[in-house]
Amino acid sequence: MPRESQGPSTRPFGGLPPAAAPAFVFGMGMGGFVDGILLHQLLQWHHMLSHTESGNTKTVAGLELNTLADGLFHSAMWLLVVGAAILAIRARRQGRLSADLRFHTGLVLAGWGVFNIVEGLVNHQLLGIHHVRDDLGGPLAWDLGFLGLNVVLLAGGWLLFKQGKQRG
Repeated sequence: MPRESQGPSTRPFGGLPPAAAPAFVFGMGMGGFVDGILLHQLLQWHHMLSHTESGNTKTVAGLELNTLADGLFHSAMWLLVVGAAILAIRARRQGRLSADLRFHTGLVLAGWGVFNIVEGLVNHQLLGIHHVRDDLGGPLAWDLGFLGLNVVLLAGGWLLFKQGKQRG
């Protein structure tokens, strides 16, 4: 049975769908922050350029280069989070923020997963500039585990978002 189309008069948010971009972009930024803070700084498993010749972490020059690259990466993540805040403010002014926590949490998790999948495919596999564990001899298993975990994060977030969207 086809779903009835809701006209502008019966839809919440003045006929517009609830804003999804703020939470999704926030999730992307937070995914990058957790990667950078946890894997780069706290665990020191890798840095942005640690699997490159010039980014060799066993040299001072390599560590300096990686510190700069990690800082640029964190700056980009900061811009994503600021962008998410601007989108949220705009959506709030338009009356388009859903009250359903599952809607927002699902999108944050989905954005986090998407960011890490793209980062893992591009940086780990395509460019090979670093791997999840650069300090081990066989990093592929860690890279694949990272991708798998983030596919689960994306799928779980998407399901949560869809539940919240149906109720919102």
